[in-house]
Amino acid sequence: MSMIDIIYGTKILEMTYELLRAAAVDNLLRVDTNVVIKPNLVVAKPANEGATTHIEIVEGIIRFLKDCGVVKLVIAEGSWLGENTGRAVSCCGYDVLVKRYGLKFIDTKKDKVVKKNMHGLELGICATFFENDFLINVPVLKGHCQTKITCCLKNLKGCIPDSEKRHYHNIGLHKPIAVLNTILKPNLHVIDGICGDPTFEEGGNPVAANRILIGFDPVLLDSYCAGLIGYLPDEIGYIRYAKEYNVGNLFNENTKIREYRKENRPQTTSRNQSQLVQELTQLIDERNACSACYAALIFALNKSGIRNLGKRISEKIKIGQDFRNEKATGLGIGDCTKGCRHNVAGCPPSAIDIIQVLKRM
Repeated sequence: MSMIDIIYGTKILEMTYELLRAAAVDNLLRVDTNVVIKPNLVVAKPANEGATTHIEIVEGIIRFLKDCGVVKLVIAEGSWLGENTGRAVSCCGYDVLVKRYGLKFIDTKKDKVVKKNMHGLELGICATFFENDFLINVPVLKGHCQTKITCCLKNLKGCIPDSEKRHYHNIGLHKPIAVLNTILKPNLHVIDGICGDPTFEEGGNPVAANRILIGFDPVLLDSYCAGLIGYLPDEIGYIRYAKEYNVGNLFNENTKIREYRKENRPQTTSRNQSQLVQELTQLIDERNACSACYAALIFALNKSGIRNLGKRISEKIKIGQDFRNEKATGLGIGDCTKGCRHNVAGCPPSAIDIIQVLKRM
């Protein structure tokens, strides 16, 4: 389906439930559907640090499924090499969540392994993911030190044992990630775009965007989300491979974007910002900016490396609703700053669009 649904706000559980309803996910479920939810619990760090899936999103999914009559439901995930999944489960509150709803959490590090051959690779995959009718992938949209971004496609790496993770790194991450997605095909992707770290998969530099995205095509979603944080799809090797292997289609001008609760985009705040984000904000004249627009600018500035050239910027970049109907010099970000001499249009614009304007200037 060439469609992406996005909702904005800070009431995460309610947003998730509303978005699932808007996307008509209930039409895909039966009472006897066997569901596995796969979040991102890569490390033992709370979601507000930008690395792990917000528990409220998963709880919103659980409530929706139960209201649809689904009773066969488990959560499954395995943390990265060197991390104990149990620590991450406890740190992020998933131990309390499964107890509250009487669910089972499966640590994929301890799961049986099934061998599959595809595209010239033999891959070991945890058995749990072949024992369900409906797989819901719940990644975090964030940066990655090796693959540039991680979102839907790469989040399935938590579906493999530790020995296989070492194998992926030995043979190059991009091709096996794409091949894995030709074998495991989630029925639904619910993307945590609340406050992902644009620089590193372990978190620490969260940027509040306060959005959740839903879709069915992981290539479409990942190529769209790459642009949100400042990358072209061609820059991400596993997206190229996944397109080649017919896992899905790239985001294009025919993709339909449905946005909900745009009025709920909260005003951005300077509180609790990491050192990286604080450095970037020195280049910005922000006046009542919405979080999604502000996040796009932060992602773009970080990707462009412009924070190292601060002394060469003669005028701060303008962003925010208070610039509406005002004429101004310099660069403005978003539709609210159309009166600026230079402007990147959009509500919000993508980081890749901002980067292209910065390069021209």
